[in-house]
Amino acid sequence: MKLTLIENFRALFYAPFYAAAELGAWRAEGLDVGMITPKTSAETIQILAAGGAEVSWGGPMRLMIALDRDPASDSVAFCEVVGRDPFFLVGRTPKPGFTMKDLVGPRVAVVSEVPTPGICLDRDLVLAGIDPKQVDRAPARTMAENVAALRAGEVDVIQVFQPFAQSVLAEGTGHVWYRAADRGLACYTTLNTTRAFIRSNPDTILRVTRAMYRTQKWVAAHSGAQLADVVAGYLPDVPRDVLAACFDGYKATGVWSTDPTVQRAGLEWKRDAMVSCGAIASAASYEGYVDPRFAQRIVGEDPPAI
Repeated sequence: MKLTLIENFRALFYAPFYAAAELGAWRAEGLDVGMITPKTSAETIQILAAGGAEVSWGGPMRLMIALDRDPASDSVAFCEVVGRDPFFLVGRTPKPGFTMKDLVGPRVAVVSEVPTPGICLDRDLVLAGIDPKQVDRAPARTMAENVAALRAGEVDVIQVFQPFAQSVLAEGTGHVWYRAADRGLACYTTLNTTRAFIRSNPDTILRVTRAMYRTQKWVAAHSGAQLADVVAGYLPDVPRDVLAACFDGYKATGVWSTDPTVQRAGLEWKRDAMVSCGAIASAASYEGYVDPRFAQRIVGEDPPAI
């Protein structure tokens, strides 16, 4: 069966999706998967709802916003791939024993390209008893521009993902203050579809989930260098050794989920963060955002790694 899969945007922490294609996981399930990338990640759920694709990947925040705005929205997550937050806070000077209170005072540059990292950071601040408005935030710029600002001494702390964190650490111009993955589960990226598509094509969703689980098993059993060899073509601007180091870091901090279950604790943490920052007005139940049946069945099958 032919499927169109929406790629949220190109990023290192999405490597398991690229691996699924390169390792032949989709093909092994009889799926002919083509990827498209929207102009902005905000369009992903709209394209899915309009039938422009059958499956997407992205943060469950998009599902939450869609349901909050329209109770009839039937976009739903069915498979988790990134279970923890892959972003970092990197400062110009070392900060051993960092706590969220250390962000009050320094000039902080937060991710502007997508909203989820900032929402999660605001939730961390609130849970630490800090009003996010107390943080002195730099004007919105890209992560690449914020790296340059850190080097120039224009900001004190930047929020970035890989490979930006790895590059400033290797140079010695930056120091990790906080790995957001260390906060625990935060349901960062799921595979999504519509309940209407599930009703019409349950076997297809089962096949997608099985392919992803077999890929997750492969990723868990192989090194960052081996994964880099598989997916390097998707990230040609990142040196192979940097890819390997970043991937090993993701594995060590549990950024990637090891099975397709959308973990309730992580989903509910993300939902509560969305309510806390005002991105959604009300909280739905776990089942309002997730159809867990396919992951449950595939985990029970326990298929071999691809």
